[in-house]
Amino acid sequence: MAVKLMGGMLEMADIVLAKIQITINLMPFLMQGLLMTFKVSILAILFGSLLGFVLGVVRTLGYRPLTAIIGIYLHIFRGTPYLVQLYIIYFVFPSFGVGFLNFDSFTAAIVSLSLYTSSYVTEITTAAIYAIPRGQEEAARSCGMSKAEALIYVVLPQSLKMMIPPMASIYVVIIKSTAILSIIGISELTRQGEVAILRMPGDIMFVYGLIATMYFIYCYPVLRFAKWAEGAFGSIGSVQDQES
Repeated sequence: MAVKLMGGMLEMADIVLAKIQITINLMPFLMQGLLMTFKVSILAILFGSLLGFVLGVVRTLGYRPLTAIIGIYLHIFRGTPYLVQLYIIYFVFPSFGVGFLNFDSFTAAIVSLSLYTSSYVTEITTAAIYAIPRGQEEAARSCGMSKAEALIYVVLPQSLKMMIPPMASIYVVIIKSTAILSIIGISELTRQGEVAILRMPGDIMFVYGLIATMYFIYCYPVLRFAKWAEGAFGSIGSVQDQES
């Protein structure tokens, strides 16, 4: 019995050591993929958030032609799969023969993911601004502020706090959406893992487990930062209320 137990423990130790060795061998390649995932997602989140914020604010100003155009934009990007959008931007746009639409794979990834991000940020921004009671803007206007000043100094500071939790969820979705970029040759985390699987077909589940773990390690701090930021903005808002 003791011999069997010892043999089982030795076999388990061999398996664990083998997995550790695989992890050590793959980690440089997976880290390269994680770095590419980080670069693409950060740029897309930055550009997409800026564009979405501007569109969201413009959408609340009441200019009907602009509101209609933004509405069509949102329907297109929120109503179609990101994979289709990526195909169109990378494969279809260059066929038009227009120079600035002829994107390389990295640029196509940034452009497509930024537009996709902006469509969700626009909706979040619009909803947060509309959630602020209209009486606050009217009170600011009665104190001599212009419409723009009331928006900048009264409405947006309060709505910004409300945007943070849904923004964090969207950012995590965007990070995970980078896995699709492997179809256009971007060597992000999933792509590097697939290349590793070709070299180690007997460890498919283990390699995908490593990929999932690295995605989790990247996404989890984003959610924790959002939680901290929500509390920080809330504290700022409370201090401002007390001062006023």
